[in-house]
Amino acid sequence: MLFFYIRHADPIYNPDSLTPLGERQAEALAKRLALFGLDKIYASTSNRAIQTAQPACELLKTGAELLDFCNEAHAFKEFSVMDDEGRRRWLFEDTGYRRLLASAQVRELGDEWYNHPELRGGKFRSGIERIRRESDKLLYTLGYEHIREERIYRVIKPNNDRVALFAHAGFGVVFLSSILDIPFPEFSIHFGMSHTGMTVIEFAENEGYAIPRVLVYSGDAHLYREGLPLSYNNRLRF
Repeated sequence: MLFFYIRHADPIYNPDSLTPLGERQAEALAKRLALFGLDKIYASTSNRAIQTAQPACELLKTGAELLDFCNEAHAFKEFSVMDDEGRRRWLFEDTGYRRLLASAQVRELGDEWYNHPELRGGKFRSGIERIRRESDKLLYTLGYEHIREERIYRVIKPNNDRVALFAHAGFGVVFLSSILDIPFPEFSIHFGMSHTGMTVIEFAENEGYAIPRVLVYSGDAHLYREGLPLSYNNRLRF
């Protein structure tokens, strides 16, 4: 199986939708996905994720199944903190917490990083457990049973399906760290996602088991192909 994790296009957060640039980005992405097709399409219940998936659904003549556990509004409640200026922001974007997440003390806790004394007061543990539970359910329906203690998947339904999930960056770092068995602190502070960035993960079977491998992370070649601006969150061009 190939699993495509795709961040939504350039957004308007209020009201939840896409900018004109975002609409062009979604169309460019759809052309790329249509080259080889998709067997299943999932999307977060947020409008910006649904609207990003829509052009691909139209080209492939299919629909998207909506997954509310992927909606970033839930993850933001669980993984946000108040900064020094009284603004709520993602845990992994706050300067002080980024340093804490990078510390040896947090890294040594591994998957139980939320047990650090400075992190116990939030909803981090319940948020991690929720997304782990729901992501494991999703992968199980696709034919892969997550054996977390061994950091592998038992292949219960071998397939060559191509599956896409259209969702978010904030939710995505939790979700991807979960399905790849990489501790959240390490993943969240070192990996970002561009608008319509496409991450491709291969679940290749080997003697009945699979260890997922990232083939592409937040790829944006479709934007280059269509002559659209290449930037990170509209602030850094490269």
